[in-house]
Amino acid sequence: MDTFYKIIALLGGLAMFLYGMRVMGDGLKSCSGSAMKAALAKVTSKPALGFLLGTLVTCMIQSSTATIVLTVGLVGAGFLTFRQSIGIVLGANVGTAITAQIIRLMDLQAGSSSLLYLFNAENLAPIALIVGIVLLMFIHGSSAQNVGTIAIGFGVLFMGLIFMSDAVSSFGDALSGLLTAFEGSHFLGFLAGTAVTGVIQSSSAVIGILQTFASSVGVHLSGIVGVIIGVNIGDCLTTFLVCRIGAKPEQIRTVTVHVIYNICAALLLTVALAVLRGTGVVGDGLWYATLDSGGVANVHGLFRLIPAVLFLPLSGVFARLAEKLVPDKPAPPEYLDIVENLRELDSHLVTNPRIALDQASHLIGHMADVALDNYLIATGQLFEFDPKQTERISRREALLDRMADATNQYLVNLSSHITLASDNRTQSYLMKALSCFERIGDLAVDIEHDSQHMRESGKSISEQAQVDLQNTISAVTDILRLSVNTFKENDISSARAVEPLEEVIDDLIEAMKARHVDRMTKGICDVYTGIQYQNILQSLERVSDQCSDLAVYILSQADSAITGQEHQYLHDLHHSDNETYRKMFRENYQKYFHPAAEAPETKNS
Repeated sequence: MDTFYKIIALLGGLAMFLYGMRVMGDGLKSCSGSAMKAALAKVTSKPALGFLLGTLVTCMIQSSTATIVLTVGLVGAGFLTFRQSIGIVLGANVGTAITAQIIRLMDLQAGSSSLLYLFNAENLAPIALIVGIVLLMFIHGSSAQNVGTIAIGFGVLFMGLIFMSDAVSSFGDALSGLLTAFEGSHFLGFLAGTAVTGVIQSSSAVIGILQTFASSVGVHLSGIVGVIIGVNIGDCLTTFLVCRIGAKPEQIRTVTVHVIYNICAALLLTVALAVLRGTGVVGDGLWYATLDSGGVANVHGLFRLIPAVLFLPLSGVFARLAEKLVPDKPAPPEYLDIVENLRELDSHLVTNPRIALDQASHLIGHMADVALDNYLIATGQLFEFDPKQTERISRREALLDRMADATNQYLVNLSSHITLASDNRTQSYLMKALSCFERIGDLAVDIEHDSQHMRESGKSISEQAQVDLQNTISAVTDILRLSVNTFKENDISSARAVEPLEEVIDDLIEAMKARHVDRMTKGICDVYTGIQYQNILQSLERVSDQCSDLAVYILSQADSAITGQEHQYLHDLHHSDNETYRKMFRENYQKYFHPAAEAPETKNS
């Protein structure tokens, strides 16, 4: 029974270690998400630069798998080409070795009077936890929250290592026998490293376990070489399987290069060790030397670094081989427009919410352009009909709906990966924004349908009604263009200019409706045409309303007090003595009504 509880303690320590790595990685990714994307997107065709960036990014987020998944996502989104990604893949394999160098702090020996004693794992873990919880609970701001998350993850990781070390020390004889078996059969060690990494899905975690063994019972170089080579293979196979799901050919090529490289690296290391051992360069003294945690970290680092440096000049060969193994699958021409826009929503980016939200925002910007384009075509159809444009509206509306559905689902899928309140607010804002643009697209279709009904009836509106309609369309076009640009630029000052114009449009449409009713009573316009005309005005007003909603959502990003109180905010603004708002209202009123018209002094919502 005692053995059972020791195993529970070992597994519990492993659970803490894995969870700590995940929390720390999430914090690091949240801190550096935008910086990572900017750095990776600047990669040129030079593999060496990609190699350095891949190494740096992996050091930052403590996970080669996360770096490669991110790279695959950026390839899918069109920010990187397949060949640009190769250097990053090789660099990611090296950068992951930094985790092992951090874990070697477990072997740090120093007296309590030394400053180095502070960095002993048993002291560093509780200090990191204290710092983390203080930042999370008492300090506001996204930066403090990110650093707090990193510190908590760091502390939990080392607490897990301490638990594992204590549990492992009680299994000294058994573990020594297991590692001795690996010394006699490197292939067995290779299989063990591959299998365990495949199950845990983290090479850093498996190397951390080896380091725990080394700190507690000691390991020999001959007993771990096969395991470390197997770890590298298991890591790349796991990444390959994850990244193939829903991937495009160029993305599959990226992870294929990762597999090819690691297989070549494993063969190189195996042959090199056999030659060095056979020629006596690596003698018994080194081969059977007992390694501590730092020794394991160094071996792992060399096994990662040496093949990467040697194979970096051969990146072009890897690329050509991957291109032959994974040929292109051209999309049907009718779907090219959809694919071009939807490629930005890559499922491999969801593990990095900051970048994924940025990609979703870019796609919603495309949605805004499509909605604006459909509106301009639909309103143009009122005065100069073209049947080809009707087909284009229908086709673009189908595209807009597909983009909206895909973006909405993508944002929903992000929920389980979002840990920061700021990212959660951005997610909510983007879902509201895409709803606005989707609705504007629907209203454009409504306008086109109403104008089509008027044409089919063989009747037309009066010249004065056409003049009024053109003036109203001009105002709504202005507010829609303003709103689209405001969203794409995230411009707060422009967002404040939307509501004064929206209120003028409301007054303008009310005046247009009243004048048209007067024309119908005088027999200038017939009732059927009048109904279609009223419907068109109603659709234009609703487009303006959607622009108002969007502007308030943008303002709420800068002022959280507006969130959930949008209607009250507008009510207060309309009844306020805000001189900037009143000035913009008067300017718009004089522009769209008669130049000499006097704008009302107050507005009611």
